[in-house]
Amino acid sequence: MRGSVEMPPQSDVTELLLAAADGDSSALERLMPIVYTELHRVAHRRLRGERADHTLSTTALVHEAYLKLMNLERLNWQNRAQFMAIASRLMRQILVDYARSRRTVRRGGEHKRVEFKASESAAVTAGEPAEEVLALHQALESLGNINGRHARIVECRFFGGMSIAETAEALSISPATVKRDWVMARAWLNRELSA
Repeated sequence: MRGSVEMPPQSDVTELLLAAADGDSSALERLMPIVYTELHRVAHRRLRGERADHTLSTTALVHEAYLKLMNLERLNWQNRAQFMAIASRLMRQILVDYARSRRTVRRGGEHKRVEFKASESAAVTAGEPAEEVLALHQALESLGNINGRHARIVECRFFGGMSIAETAEALSISPATVKRDWVMARAWLNRELSA
């Protein structure tokens, strides 16, 4: 399914989201394969850096996020960027829940130092992924208490793999603000995670 759907222009996706929100079932039918493909792209990028024996597959992450998105009621879709921001948050929740369940199964062990490595591909690549996701989640919660916008930017960029432009559109801020806040948020997270 994912290979057969070419991503239409962003404006077309926005129009389909708006039409689907207004109850147009044909728009919803055309939107579903696009949504699935886009989620698969983001999930693949997000899981690319995980270790080989990681048990949460790209497809499983996509299906979880897809089901959660489709179960969101009374959400007024505005555009593709807003959709991707919400998908990023859902993927974060899924990965955190997965990491918590893995930690519960393994119980024990010592705390490990975790370094926030934010690259354009937005993938965690070293150490114990479950512990890293949980450490990042806790740090993001703290960052959100200090500066909610910085936390949302990290969520979009890191968990959603969104570009600077996509993040700016999703959060209704300028790309320059995203760039500046992204640098500050990464520095804060690196300091927090290495403490």
